[in-house]
Amino acid sequence: MLLIAGLGNPGPTYAKNRHNIGFMAVDEIARRWGFGPERKRFQGLASEGAIETPQGPVKALILKPQTYYNESGRAVGEALKFFKLKPSDLVLFYDEIDLAPGRFRMKTGGGAAGNNGVRSVTSQVGAEFRRARLGTGHPGDKELVHGHVLSDFHKAELKWVEPLLQACADAAPMLALGEDDKYQAEVMRLAPAEKADPRAIARGKD
Repeated sequence: MLLIAGLGNPGPTYAKNRHNIGFMAVDEIARRWGFGPERKRFQGLASEGAIETPQGPVKALILKPQTYYNESGRAVGEALKFFKLKPSDLVLFYDEIDLAPGRFRMKTGGGAAGNNGVRSVTSQVGAEFRRARLGTGHPGDKELVHGHVLSDFHKAELKWVEPLLQACADAAPMLALGEDDKYQAEVMRLAPAEKADPRAIARGKD
């Protein structure tokens, strides 16, 4: 079984924030693969289902912690413990400001790189979980980061946000089989990102 968790903040106020692209990605996976309805579990919203692969269906639980971004580890740790899963059975989708907008990278283990949500998960389950990092770009100045991640995507940015989310869902069989390198390559093939400086300020017109 796979635990697919997204990072974000609960409620409609934050729904379209850059910080919530992790929620958006797991929502798209649930939609694409016909997961069941969400219900409150593990201090979060969870839905169960399976991802079809060439080797048969892989059961998965999709989890969106409702503890706020910086405390996400509480929900993730609770779910991992309940199902007796290993950290390697966890895939965490989240926004990465040090990747240019639209870029996508998979990695296992490592530090939190200043991401308090990742730090919270690490504190509960250890560092050796799988990370699906969705590039949202850096505002260019450390003082601007908080406002940047808690602001909505511009309408102009949706031209890469929506294809990226769809690619994450369409390529999910590779993720379900643990083929993270192939998954990363397929996501970027389906939704190629424009070359950009990750520290360039995200621009767009509302």
